[in-house]
Amino acid sequence: MFKSLSPYVQKILGNTAWLFSEKILQMALGLLVGVWVARYLEPANFGRYNYILAMVSLFAPIAKLGLDNIIVRDLAQDSEQKGEILGTGFVLKAIASLITTILLVVVVIFLKPQEPETQMLIGIFALASSFRAMDVVEYWFQSQIASKYVVWTRNAVYLTITLFKVVMIQAQAPLMAFIIILSLEQVFTGIGLAIAYQRSGERLQQWRLRGQRAKQLLKDSWPLILSGIVIIIYMRIDQVMLAQMQGAESVGIYSAAVKISELWYFIPISIINSIFPAVVQGKTEGQTVYLRRIQKMFNLMAVISYAVAIPITLLSPWVVNLLYGPNYGAAATVLTIHIWAGVFVSSGVARETWLTTEGLMTLSAVMTALGAAVNVGLNLLLIPNYGGVGAAIATVIAQIIAAYLAGAFLPQTRMIFWRQTQALFLVGWRLSTR
Repeated sequence: MFKSLSPYVQKILGNTAWLFSEKILQMALGLLVGVWVARYLEPANFGRYNYILAMVSLFAPIAKLGLDNIIVRDLAQDSEQKGEILGTGFVLKAIASLITTILLVVVVIFLKPQEPETQMLIGIFALASSFRAMDVVEYWFQSQIASKYVVWTRNAVYLTITLFKVVMIQAQAPLMAFIIILSLEQVFTGIGLAIAYQRSGERLQQWRLRGQRAKQLLKDSWPLILSGIVIIIYMRIDQVMLAQMQGAESVGIYSAAVKISELWYFIPISIINSIFPAVVQGKTEGQTVYLRRIQKMFNLMAVISYAVAIPITLLSPWVVNLLYGPNYGAAATVLTIHIWAGVFVSSGVARETWLTTEGLMTLSAVMTALGAAVNVGLNLLLIPNYGGVGAAIATVIAQIIAAYLAGAFLPQTRMIFWRQTQALFLVGWRLSTR
C-alpha cells in the first residue's frame, strides 16, 4: 500500500495480523470440530442443520441494515461523533433484528408446515442473532484499526462454544442441542463485545439515538441492504432450494463442499476490513494514490484466490474423503466447481470498498440483484437434474456476473471493471506501480 513502512502502515499490518489470528484459530477449530459434527450428524441431519443456518442467513441482511461499511466510514471521517453514530446504529439494528425474526418465522411456517421442530429451531436461532446489533462495537474498532479487542472477545466465545459442541457429540445429543449452542454463541458474542468496549476505555453510556443521524444512515445504507439481500440470496438460496427440491441429504452433501470452499473467505474480508480506512483517506491524498491503492487490492485478491482455487481443484476428492469420509464422497465434484466462486467473491469484496467510498451503493445493489436473479434462475434449471453440482455451477456463474462482468455495462464502473480484469489476468501490477 505504501513504499515504506510508515507507522500507519505498521498499524494496518498489525490490525490485519490480529484479524488473521482470530480467523486462523476459528478456521482450524471450525474445520476439526465442524467435520466432526458433520460426521456425527450424517448427511440428512447435517442437511437440516445447514438449512436452518441458511434460512437465518437469508434474512440477516435485513437485520444488519447494510450499516457495516457506512458506520466504519462515518467513524473514520468523524470519530468525535462516535456516541451518536454507534448509539443510533445499535438501535436501528436491534429493531430490524426483532422484525426480521418475526418475518422469518412466518416464512418458515409457510415453507415447512409439517416440521414444527424446524420452525422452533429457526425461531430460536433468529432471536439469538438479534444480539448481533452489538456488532457496532466491532465497527468502532475497525475504524480505529484496533481489532485486537474484538479478536480477544470472539476467540474466547468461539473456544467456549467449540467445547460445548465436543461435549454434545460425546453425549450423543440431538440436532436441537447444536442449534441451541449456535444461538448461545450469538448471545455471548454480543455481551462480550459490550464488555470489550468498556474495557478499552470507552463508555456505552455515551451512546445516544439521534433521529437525523438515523435518517442519514438509512438513506446511505438502503442500497447496501438490497445488495446484502441479493448477495445472501446467491450465497445461500442454493441450500434452501436444494432442501425444497432434493431433500435434506442433498443439502448435507452440498454443504460439506461449501464449508471447505468458503473456509478461506476470511482472508480477503480481513484484509479489506483493515485497509478500508486507508482507502477512504487515500481519496483525500489525490486520485493517483487512491487508484493505486484500489488496484493493489484487486491484485492481492486475485493472487490469493488462485493460490487457493487451483490446489483445491486438483485435490478435491482426496480432501473430501480425508475430512468427511465416504458418506460425503459426492461432495468432491461440487467442491471442484464451487471453489472458483471465491475468485470473484474476493474481487467483489475489493470492488465494494471502491463503490462505498464513491457513494455508488445503488449500483452495487443493481449488479448483485442481477447476479441473484441469474442464480435463482439457473438453480431452477439445474438442480432438478444435477442436484448439488447444478447449484454449484449456478453459484459460480452468478458470482462472475455480479462481482465482475456487470461492471462492464455501467459507465460509472467500467474503469473499475478494467482494473479487475487486469488483476484477474495477473497483469495489474504494472498499474499499481505507476
